Amino acid sequence: MKLKGFGGSGDFITGLDVGTSSLKIVVADCRGPRPVIVYARKEPSFGIRKGAVVDLGEASQAINRALSEVKKISKSALKNIYVSIGTPQAKMQTSRGIVAVSRADAEIAKDDMDRAVRASQAVNLPQNRTIVHTIVKEYMVDGVGDILDPLGLSGSRLEVQSLIIDAFAPHIKTLIRAVELSGGDISGLGYGPIIAAQAALSKRQRDLGTAIVDLGFGTTGLAVYEENRLIGVSKFPVGAGNISNDLAVGLKVPVDAAEEVKIHYGYAYSKEVPQKESVDMKKFADDAKGAVSRKFIAEIVESRLEEIFDLVNNELKLMEKYGQLPGGVVLVGGGAKLPGLTDLVKQEMKLAAQIGFTLADDWEGQGGGFKEYLEDPEFVGAFGLVLWGMESEGRGGETAANGSGFKKFFGYFTP
Repeated sequence: MKLKGFGGSGDFITGLDVGTSSLKIVVADCRGPRPVIVYARKEPSFGIRKGAVVDLGEASQAINRALSEVKKISKSALKNIYVSIGTPQAKMQTSRGIVAVSRADAEIAKDDMDRAVRASQAVNLPQNRTIVHTIVKEYMVDGVGDILDPLGLSGSRLEVQSLIIDAFAPHIKTLIRAVELSGGDISGLGYGPIIAAQAALSKRQRDLGTAIVDLGFGTTGLAVYEENRLIGVSKFPVGAGNISNDLAVGLKVPVDAAEEVKIHYGYAYSKEVPQKESVDMKKFADDAKGAVSRKFIAEIVESRLEEIFDLVNNELKLMEKYGQLPGGVVLVGGGAKLPGLTDLVKQEMKLAAQIGFTLADDWEGQGGGFKEYLEDPEFVGAFGLVLWGMESEGRGGETAANGSGFKKFFGYFTP
């Protein structure tokens, strides 16, 4: 089960964001300098838990349903799919690679850069782990660092500092197999928080120092940027689905009813909810008992969100970035739709906060009839996968490069 590799052929790129509760698909015509959206859709997800495939049969059937219309659009769209990796078992480490410059005139060539990156991948990993991203942080020429692109410079020794992201290999292989069984071919895999940043963060935000938090149903992702570089990335095995579980326990209703309560009456910041406002629970469950204070519902929601953002804050403290990001926090994912979330995040993270959307200027005609998807924080990952696919295939010129936040964005899969 090998990836067919970067440089997928055809006019279309498909982004498939595989989530615990839903699958988001975006298909774009990428023949021009900027992609043109031709299709977007959300479908229920099955066989996925905490971002990982746990039932191959259910997952492949769900993906097959999600891709049913893609098959009608174009064979190249079905054979050129970029897929998100959502498992929280992914890990990041910093690594260095050192090589001697090969040319007699000491001018650094592309081959020297590639060899340095490959050298940085020589890290000790257990057999069940696989590298999914090698992200260049900086190059050093003869000990002089902070170089983003050393091509054409002169020197005898080239070093690179890379961020290596690895994941649990069985999760990756099962995900690939699920897409293959649906009739699709994967051209590349992208780690969720990084892909979300590709679509939702501007260059200015990455320059200033910004955290993007992807609040999904089963997991929460974090990526932090500063000086236009990735500083750190992490994922936590809790998400908006845990809020529904808490509501089911607290309100003594089925989980499906609790999810509906969350969607219609959930609020992230309980201080802003009037004490007298109530919710008739019989609208959601026949055996529920009378009315419940909406403030009580908000307190349950807020309690779980505080736990999630405590995890985020602890990670920022390890990066020495807690409360130190002028660009603030950008919130994406389905959980970002909760009313009052930005107010809670401002209190919990001591930073400015905003809901993130796909940057429409990266798309030709700003999406045409697909504006609602561009303005949906839940679709940020799927749009990011298309942009990342364009860059991986060398398409789109400046647009793709600007979307990534760093010019060199390498992705590798080892079976």
